[in-house]
Amino acid sequence: MEKNKLYVGNLSWETTENSLQDAFAECGEVVSAKIITDRNTNRSKGFGFVEMASDEAAEKAIAQFDGKDLDGRQIKVNLAKPKE
Repeated sequence: MEKNKLYVGNLSWETTENSLQDAFAECGEVVSAKIITDRNTNRSKGFGFVEMASDEAAEKAIAQFDGKDLDGRQIKVNLAKPKE
């Protein structure tokens, strides 16, 4: 299981991949930030994934952002579970 890939839930519709990446960059190098969108409407589904460069940065991001406010929403941040 990857320890540096994070699930980020309860995102605001206003949150963009760039703003997500910028926020998480406070905790270390961000490899990628992806917001999952609806295939038909191209609208955010309200969650995404952030991959950090190191396990330490990922742990710091969980500690710093889980339950915190981002763009007016209290976000959930935890380790991403592998696809079944």
